[in-house]
Amino acid sequence: MRNASTRSRPQADARHTLIYAAQAAPRLLGVQPYRIRDKVTSRALGASLDRQLAAGRAPEETRLLAARAQDIVAPHRREALARYWEHALAKAAQPPSAPYNAAPLARGPVLAAGPAIRELARLLRAPQPVTARGVAMARLLLTDAGSPLYRRAAPGPLPAALRAAIAQLDPALPLMAAEDTGR
Repeated sequence: MRNASTRSRPQADARHTLIYAAQAAPRLLGVQPYRIRDKVTSRALGASLDRQLAAGRAPEETRLLAARAQDIVAPHRREALARYWEHALAKAAQPPSAPYNAAPLARGPVLAAGPAIRELARLLRAPQPVTARGVAMARLLLTDAGSPLYRRAAPGPLPAALRAAIAQLDPALPLMAAEDTGR
């Protein structure tokens, strides 16, 4: 196992660079070092930034969106998210336990959506890059107590929400928004 000091310099630099729209000319991309402040702030504002990414805002629109996108698409974060989804599916298959401080799963819909949940976990674990939008959608479904994962009466059924997230995890999708050339 190699530690950070043995990592090649280009690899280390690539992991610590943000690409985002320049404030002076939004159609141009800026490249800046990824600062610890970016990471801390993007994690503190994680739910809000995830909502923006899931709604379709491009990660390169702002420095914080870029930092959040970089964080959530990291392979170890995607692996953890896949495990959480599998845990939710396993928990739904068990008899309900005594109430505690977590929102109860909508067990029937979760079990019915088992194949889609397994597909979502498979795509999150795939070695190919995926869009931050797809990962953010999967995160919000899992972390928002008002999502169809927890509430039967939530807007939109769970299978449709899972299909939308799965569609955004397609490795064939472009990772950055297409440039509008105005032609």
